[in-house]
Amino acid sequence: MSDKRPYIGRFAPSPTGSLHLGSLYTALASFLDAKAQQGLWLLRIDDLDTPRNAAGSVDSILKTLDALALQWDSSVYFQSDNLDVYHDVLAILQRDKRIYPCTCSRKTIAANLTENASIDVVYPNTCRNNRFPCSAPHALRIKTDGRVISFDDRLQGVVSHHLATQHGDFILKRKDHIIAYQFAVVIDDDRQGVNHVVRGMDLLDSTPKQIYVQQVLGLNTPNYLHVPIITDDKGFKLSKQTGAQSVELKTPTQVIFKLLDLLKQHPPAELYNAPTTELINWAIAHWDPSVLKNSRAIALKI
Repeated sequence: MSDKRPYIGRFAPSPTGSLHLGSLYTALASFLDAKAQQGLWLLRIDDLDTPRNAAGSVDSILKTLDALALQWDSSVYFQSDNLDVYHDVLAILQRDKRIYPCTCSRKTIAANLTENASIDVVYPNTCRNNRFPCSAPHALRIKTDGRVISFDDRLQGVVSHHLATQHGDFILKRKDHIIAYQFAVVIDDDRQGVNHVVRGMDLLDSTPKQIYVQQVLGLNTPNYLHVPIITDDKGFKLSKQTGAQSVELKTPTQVIFKLLDLLKQHPPAELYNAPTTELINWAIAHWDPSVLKNSRAIALKI
């Protein structure tokens, strides 16, 4: 790896409920990758999507990580504490004519797309010539261009996207005034000095958009490692939307053991009932993400 800077990684859950096995799988992978390289592991609460935030979730997340001996470095970073930062950067992008107000609804977008296009991916530039100020309710979209964004994921290999044709101009601030994930994550990673991102495969296709924003803003691009997602017996990603249950904190070592097994780390059986910190220390010393190479999903065996 060419990046000689001290390793800084992060885990960035949304406070929409308690952590389930799928989110802890990603948390453990990012923790082990950081600690195996004597790096820092930061905790960020992605709480910008306020309608989805659930009361008590932050305390639950902190309690769960603590019980599993996944100790974060430094203080917890809350996105909601940095709204002025996001808006300052948006003002710069507006000044440089990099963004524009978009008044389209999903219905309008669908009407302007060919029947073979995906309304969740490609925007047909309907509002690209709109100017500020705009009095109508609007989102803010960033103008993409003809460049190809490529990066070499440590597990998934080289990924290349032509932004204009595969994604189109994408949203940085939603019509409901909420800062979009694709934008906030770039600003947050830069502010926290994050240079290694370990997260789930479900975010792999978002990475070229984030790299594009980094390039537009002149920011460093982190190293990326996208681990396989965990799927249920029906093949769906484990998530709150698919009914994934919170983990049982009465047996934290067994939870870590199961997660290590899902990460194909093959922990020794004699550590199944060991103290959690002992198992974590073994996992740090033996961390080998290469066994997950080119895997996109791992089925959870009940």
